[in-house]
Amino acid sequence: MLSPNPAVKFTYEDYQHTPEDQRYELLDGELIMAPAPNLGHQRIDARLGVLLYTFVEQRGLGEVFFAPCDVVLSNTDVVQPDLLFVSNERAHLLLGGANVLGAPDLVVEVLSPSTAGRDRTLKRALYAKHGVKEYWLVDPDARTATVLRLGEGAFEVEAIYGEGQTMASPTLAGFTIDLNEIF
Repeated sequence: MLSPNPAVKFTYEDYQHTPEDQRYELLDGELIMAPAPNLGHQRIDARLGVLLYTFVEQRGLGEVFFAPCDVVLSNTDVVQPDLLFVSNERAHLLLGGANVLGAPDLVVEVLSPSTAGRDRTLKRALYAKHGVKEYWLVDPDARTATVLRLGEGAFEVEAIYGEGQTMASPTLAGFTIDLNEIF
């Protein structure tokens, strides 16, 4: 009697052969195609990205990258966060030149209807497992930003900021942003 084939898990090598004109992520060996974000998402991402990039660049703290940028967390986990920050202390993650090889200091996901569930669960767990220090979930519909900080193997909510409030980063000392500037 034949048994069913075990589930196929794709690897980073498989991922490298996906079409360049389409966005994919590799989550626990599963290839997931991500559609392009809508214009509202893009606006928030751009505004937040410019502020984050300017802060980091002016202080020489490291580098900020925008999606699509592959972050290789393991052979079966490759993500493309909306924004990410790699500190000078973790600059070795950039030495390959093609992507980020390991956990950035900070990852930002702007929630979209098609990705919010994964961002809040699977990707949150992956980022914690691999040592991302800080994770922001920016919700355009609720007009909130949740700042999570890595605790003992899991993220803990540092703060949830709403429209009209000033968000602060525990990882980037001195970085604050009035959420009215991004929503």
